[in-house]
Amino acid sequence: NKLENLISPTYEEITLDLENQLASLDGGYEKLTTAMSKQGEQWHREIDIVINKMKTEISRIKVKHRDILQKHLDKIKQIQALIKQTLLAIEEIKKSTEVSPTIEYSSKIREFSKLPPKVKIALPTFFPKPLDHEKLYNMFGQITPLSTATEENVLSLNQPNTSVRELLDEPELVATIQTGYEKLFSVTYLNEDCVWTFGPTKDIKCFNMKGELLHTVSNKSEQRPNDIAVDSDGNLFFSDGKSKSVNKVNNGQTEELIRLQGWRPSKLCVTSTGGLLVTMISDDDTQCKVIRYSGSTEKQTIQFDDEGKPLYSGSAVIKYITENRNHDICVADCGAGAVVVVNQNGKLRWRYTGHPSVTKNKTFIPFGITTDSQSRILTADHYNHCIHVLDQNGQLLRYIDNCDLKSPYGLCLDNNDNLFVSEHFKGNVKKIKFLR
Repeated sequence: NKLENLISPTYEEITLDLENQLASLDGGYEKLTTAMSKQGEQWHREIDIVINKMKTEISRIKVKHRDILQKHLDKIKQIQALIKQTLLAIEEIKKSTEVSPTIEYSSKIREFSKLPPKVKIALPTFFPKPLDHEKLYNMFGQITPLSTATEENVLSLNQPNTSVRELLDEPELVATIQTGYEKLFSVTYLNEDCVWTFGPTKDIKCFNMKGELLHTVSNKSEQRPNDIAVDSDGNLFFSDGKSKSVNKVNNGQTEELIRLQGWRPSKLCVTSTGGLLVTMISDDDTQCKVIRYSGSTEKQTIQFDDEGKPLYSGSAVIKYITENRNHDICVADCGAGAVVVVNQNGKLRWRYTGHPSVTKNKTFIPFGITTDSQSRILTADHYNHCIHVLDQNGQLLRYIDNCDLKSPYGLCLDNNDNLFVSEHFKGNVKKIKFLR
């Protein structure tokens, strides 16, 4: 029965998926070459514009050149006319028998001996710049490397399917943790109702549901972390923008796992396979990308869509990240005012930019993001003081806007789908039950 009803259909699904990928291969690569051709046409147009502009400049210089020469020529011809006139006068004197014209004659030799200066105007020169082929190649565009993500495909032969959990009609506030932070950023679940949090200081603190401080980890760079995450073994990860590193804390010892150049790590997510997803911002704050790591090894880069356009806004604003149960990668792009979801291969699936609502009158700007066991996506609407609950296709299911939520920032879920929300300005973490 298992071979017939579970294993064989699963292989059929895998085969169908691979066949579909192969069938769409030519079309996908044709889009790439078409995009390159369009870029080439645009470059040719721009080059023609530059050439015509330079030709116009040369024509202007040529007119100026001609005017200078013509003005000098006219002046010389005037002098020549005077010389001819003087020669005619002398000839008349020579023929004349009158004495007085000879006596009255004044020589023009000295005047005409002062020759005018020679005018030499050098033609303008065009110096073509040598072609730097590598620089030209980089300027033309960027081809992302082939991204191959392979993940373990496990059949749960002995475990029943996860039961469907429905949304509660009214979410319930279970507990409130007062952390003492003036401002609170991320929150991530550890175990047995314990959570890690951090505020505007270098210290990362672990609290239980009673608000008791259990552990403290300090960032060596004396700067607050950019984000924190916890793996299934309870190891803590944190990103440090100052040292451009991602660090791992194991049994109280901190080790540098990843060191970046030209980019700063921002938000973190531990994947279902134990790897890391890291959102990062370029040093000039113009680009953003998502990198998948296995340990300290880079496995995948996600930055552009099929048309070569950036998937994420380039500004250095908050971009929390999570992995859904269906392996979609979900980014809350604060700068774009959107939740951006791609599949595990980095292909754009959908964007969510909020939902029209008479009660939510401020612009949708998502902060924290997390997912539940049913592949629903939850994101913090910071300025409307609520949580948007979406299905895996980006459709709004409901708001969580009770429980006296104020300025929600970071989000996470425990193993029972209880929601933890960090309230930025209150410094509290709220535990909320929202599923049956």
